Amino acid sequence: MKRKVLIVFSGTLVVLAALATYGSMQVRATPGEQARALPGDGLIPQPIGSVNHAVTIRRPPHDVWPWLVQMGSGRAGWYAYDFIDNGGHRSADRILPEFQDIEAGSVFPALPRVTDVFTVVQYEPEHSLVLSWRSPSGRYLTTWAFVLEPLQPNSTRLIVRGHIGPGYHPFGLPQWIALLLARPAHFIMERKQLLGIARRAESLP
Repeated sequence: MKRKVLIVFSGTLVVLAALATYGSMQVRATPGEQARALPGDGLIPQPIGSVNHAVTIRRPPHDVWPWLVQMGSGRAGWYAYDFIDNGGHRSADRILPEFQDIEAGSVFPALPRVTDVFTVVQYEPEHSLVLSWRSPSGRYLTTWAFVLEPLQPNSTRLIVRGHIGPGYHPFGLPQWIALLLARPAHFIMERKQLLGIARRAESLP
């Protein structure tokens, strides 16, 4: 039974990813962006999986940064599919002052009623934010970097990179299955998230 559910779930992800491909150019990182070094790369020196996405936002980095630091379920949300990662509560459409102060170790809950998973490991205000998921032993299982690069005039390239390290077994899944599901799942959620951040940042005066 579990195997059938897994097959259906993985098939659904593949179909959704295929349906979303029509808009993939909007969040596709350029070859140069994929090849360049980004903050957080050294945390998993030899990743077993990697994904790169990017979007152009018609606002300077100063106006995009507040949307990043308030992310998290139970905070501003993830700007993706709220019924999946924010308990059905709509992600914020405004800057929330109470979530603007972060430090290394700050928690960005991945799901409702979860008090861990993503923590801040590195950040440079208005430039980069690196989140991670670590094993109980402290080993980095995933890193998730958000990098803001200024463009001219008055716009920003938001580049996102995810790395997966050895020992990645979410929900107890075998690693090969976890890796098979990770790419389409990340694409679906990341595309929605990046376009959601861009829309929000551009909508404010």
